[in-house]
Amino acid sequence: MMKILGTYLVALGAAVCLVTPSSHAADDKALRILLVDGQNNHNWKATSPVILSSLAQSGRFVVEVSTAPPKGAPKEAWAEWNPKFSEYAAVVSNYNGELWPEPVQRSFEKYVSEGGGFVCLHAANNSFPEWLEYNRMIGIGGWGGRNEKNGPLLYRKEGQVVRDTVKGSGGGHGPQHEFVVEVLEKEHPITKGFPLKWKHAADELYHALRGPAENLVLLGVAYSPVTQREEPMLLTLSYGKGRVFHTPMGHADVSMRCAGFQSVLERGTEWAASGSVTLPVPADFPGLEAVSARP
Repeated sequence: MMKILGTYLVALGAAVCLVTPSSHAADDKALRILLVDGQNNHNWKATSPVILSSLAQSGRFVVEVSTAPPKGAPKEAWAEWNPKFSEYAAVVSNYNGELWPEPVQRSFEKYVSEGGGFVCLHAANNSFPEWLEYNRMIGIGGWGGRNEKNGPLLYRKEGQVVRDTVKGSGGGHGPQHEFVVEVLEKEHPITKGFPLKWKHAADELYHALRGPAENLVLLGVAYSPVTQREEPMLLTLSYGKGRVFHTPMGHADVSMRCAGFQSVLERGTEWAASGSVTLPVPADFPGLEAVSARP
């Protein structure tokens, strides 16, 4: 069953839906994007529509959704789930759950390493601690039994990026709250034109993320009152010929309705898909004093 919500289409109870640009008809300039969801310890049924709405209103993307089988699904269901990653300019993950079948893992590794784009959102960095290549793609992650064997902690303290090899588990956060994101790389295509500091809506501020942290550029951080250091919020990575954009922000639909988050999502997705950014910084992008929330 298909239902029209505003300017995009969502399939209710279906595996795939199509979201076309709201500002113009789909054409050769629109980037084809795949959103993967279906399992998450967060409410993906509330957040995936916000992701879709944001990408659609930008007018830059044609988005399809591939919903993985639910937790505990039989092997037959997983055998039928085999996204054709190579058909898309980038894959956006809103997934945190059971390990993908090995053929899907190998297909995804090949896709990204050969030049595909990948966008890792919030709890997607909790996924797959046992999948080495996925952890190389995302650079840092949390939970799932991650510890010093998975790689160092990554954070910024006293103006320096630190790769801390201390022993201990990876992943944590305090209560949800509004926090300030500080841009470190003001000339990067994703963050160029952003205020150097801007207030993000109430969200989980992840800390103690750890992993291989290879081929990584830290674009932005936020100060954690729990760790009393600046934790990664915006980062890019290279994996083979592929481009990866990773943000630990985006816990809930209210977090994702932040105009700053949506601009980060749209520009990060465009960069991962194409290597450049044409989308402008929106007029409602937040400043330092107040959150800018969209309906």
